[in-house]
Amino acid sequence: MDYVMIGITALWLFLYGYLIVASIDFGAGFFAYYAKRTKKDHVINKLISRYLSPVWEVTNVFFVFFFVGLVGFFPDTAYYFGQTLLVPGSIAIVLLAIRGSFYAFENYGSKENPVYLFLYGATGLLIPASLSTALTISEGGFIQETENGVILMTKKLLTSPYSWSVVFLAIVSVLFISATFLTFYANRANDKQALALVRNYALFWSVPTIIASLTTFIALSQHNPRHYMNLIDLWWVFGLSIGFFSLAIWLIFQGKLYGIAFLCVMFQFFFAFFGYGAGHLPYLLEPYITIYDGATHESMGYALVIAFILGLFLLIPSLLLLMKMFLFDADYVKGKK
Repeated sequence: MDYVMIGITALWLFLYGYLIVASIDFGAGFFAYYAKRTKKDHVINKLISRYLSPVWEVTNVFFVFFFVGLVGFFPDTAYYFGQTLLVPGSIAIVLLAIRGSFYAFENYGSKENPVYLFLYGATGLLIPASLSTALTISEGGFIQETENGVILMTKKLLTSPYSWSVVFLAIVSVLFISATFLTFYANRANDKQALALVRNYALFWSVPTIIASLTTFIALSQHNPRHYMNLIDLWWVFGLSIGFFSLAIWLIFQGKLYGIAFLCVMFQFFFAFFGYGAGHLPYLLEPYITIYDGATHESMGYALVIAFILGLFLLIPSLLLLMKMFLFDADYVKGKK
């Protein structure tokens, strides 16, 4: 069943892409609101706006690909996750709609409205918190299958140390990824004031990120020993993740090679994310769905693999063109276009 491993790898790549691109977007929203509250919006908000204007529309493409592919490859996920994530999923959709309305009204000058800016900043933290519920539930122990369907044990979810550790990790990771990218972007724009501010953000949020990662590991060892032991066997993957994290922080602290530093952050989360996923296998939702007994039939699987590969060939060049036209265009970054 080679198509199954190809399929789950492709899905994880799309989810990783969403993790990076959406984190920059969500974190930038929080920093824009925080800068407004601390009366430093004149320093970084124009920089944030120049990044978000061309990018926000493509952020959710990765998530749509992942969601459609997950249901296509593993139809049982629609039954289990569809019922258990009805409330947190609905909350995430509402928050995404609120965030989308901010982008729409921004073009009409509403970005100076404190209410809109608050909603923009708040959704940047609440959306990753709500979406992280899916990863928590996948570890098992939070749902119950009855004659009337699948029930989410809400009380157990809300009182679980592991659940809250994942929420905390999701929030601080978003802020750290976003801050490191904005540091690179401010340096690219040769905006020294903005660079000094977002560089401090990056250094500050690096500490909660590593603490949250360790806390989540400890909480996982109590909640799902099987998954935890698999992660221990993959210690070298997480060792690479920590190595890239350390290099990124050292470069940012030294005030040089900010682009390389952000690439290191991307590799940090790449190894951590794929190590987590590999350790979770063969389960997608423990103990109900595995990648083998929950997979679609072979012909459909290969058709989806081909569709996803073609999708990657379309999406990646489009993103590269977008970055060339906006993110890496010196005149645009500096606000001359």
